[in-house]
Amino acid sequence: MAHAPGKLLLLDSASLYFRAFFGVPTSISAPDGSPVNAVRGLLDMIARLVTDHRPTRLVACWDDDWRPAFRVEAIPSYKAHRVAADGDEEVPDLLSPQVPVIAEVLAALGIARVGAAGFEADDVIGTLVAREAAAAQPAPVDVVTGDRDLFQLVDDARRVRVLYTVRGIKDLEVVDQARLAERYAVTSGPAYADMAVLRGDPSDGLPGVPGIGEKTAAQLVGRYGSLDGLLAAVADGDATLSPTQRRRLLDAAAYLEVAPAVVRVAADAPVGDVDDRLPAVVADPERLVALAERWGLASSVRRVVDALVAVA
Repeated sequence: MAHAPGKLLLLDSASLYFRAFFGVPTSISAPDGSPVNAVRGLLDMIARLVTDHRPTRLVACWDDDWRPAFRVEAIPSYKAHRVAADGDEEVPDLLSPQVPVIAEVLAALGIARVGAAGFEADDVIGTLVAREAAAAQPAPVDVVTGDRDLFQLVDDARRVRVLYTVRGIKDLEVVDQARLAERYAVTSGPAYADMAVLRGDPSDGLPGVPGIGEKTAAQLVGRYGSLDGLLAAVADGDATLSPTQRRRLLDAAAYLEVAPAVVRVAADAPVGDVDDRLPAVVADPERLVALAERWGLASSVRRVVDALVAVA
């Protein structure tokens, strides 16, 4: 498929609708009293992102599998603390019914929504970033997320940035390689991933190497160039490693063997061809009107449509 010029905006959808759910009061409801705070919040985010960043292409990337088998097989604790009694992800009761509504509204608007069986939204994003980089005329890519895992995709040469929602959609933190160096003392996206393997991430059930925190992890990756370089130094008995560090890394050898494949996002998830062009006209006007009436979304839908029209 031909790649349009301009800018590609990739949304980490679950990250954004969770943020919307917790940031907008649940008293925001449909005519029947059902909460629609996450739906309205996400639509308002999309309207603002389109207005402020003026992409020509947009994809809402979706978690078809929030806890893929290949990651759980490698590290059984991966996201284990988020598993509900029924085996699905623990999602607030008032949010779960809103997710299908979000999907319906995006479809009626004509905004591409893409997942991949057996993979997370992060992997869809990683795959679309890799696909863009391989295009004859790659466009700049902005990834919108509240998840630091995606910092590993930052690449100045490929014009890939992360717009981090730590301060909200109105005041996104632009994460490029300079920001990675300033905040995390790593020089690239892949170096961030290597640091994250060593540091671990309790929020994802990743133990990391006991005794090696973020600062030491960044120093080790910087000194040896990569996680592979560090592990080679451990194997060779490199004298610049302290005995304590070497012991800790040797003790964590089994974890370090499998963790990179868990932490690194896939660049080859089974994502089909995507018509990611920003819709100049609404895909299904009648359906969109019906959804806006049913769920009390008229003002938020109007803001998205106005933003799309203004950029078209």
